[in-house]
Amino acid sequence: MDRLIENIKVYTLLSEPEIQLLQDAVDKKIYQKNEIFFTEGKISDEIYFVTKGCVRLFYNVDGNNKTAFFYTEGQFICAGESYTFNIPAIENYQAIEQTEIFVFRKSQIETLLKEVPKFEVIARIATENELITCQKVIASFVTKSAEERYIDLLNTKGELFQRVPQQYIASFLGVSPETLSRIKTRVFNKEKSS
Repeated sequence: MDRLIENIKVYTLLSEPEIQLLQDAVDKKIYQKNEIFFTEGKISDEIYFVTKGCVRLFYNVDGNNKTAFFYTEGQFICAGESYTFNIPAIENYQAIEQTEIFVFRKSQIETLLKEVPKFEVIARIATENELITCQKVIASFVTKSAEERYIDLLNTKGELFQRVPQQYIASFLGVSPETLSRIKTRVFNKEKSS
């Protein structure tokens, strides 16, 4: 809960009664390694906040899972289009390791908003996070090579290489596991020689 409060504090300060309301409105869930907790076709009525662990966002494309993003501690997750427009989602969420998540149901959020309009910030942060995530992923595929995307991931979220199976990282980078292996070797050799 402290991590969530800290995230919100960046945008707005909460009083003790507001913090208590927030605590009462949220459910804590623990998902086991590899557990899929949200699947395509469902209508999303929840916003998630990762307090511990790692979550993979993936799409089913012609029977193949394509990894789009990884969420770690301190990040909100929301199937935005489904949540906003009440339409079936196209995304899936899977815990990559044992993961602890705070779950905000839409009905709880609506109640919070009536009692404390300031809580609109939670919905806004979640939406902004998703938008920024999408923009970064799109920009990296449009402007960078697979090797540049690999180096970016190494520099910004290097811990993922210890936490996430290589096939998911390869999928996220848009390459095969064999190509990822070659990229890693090339980058390692370049660093060694410089």
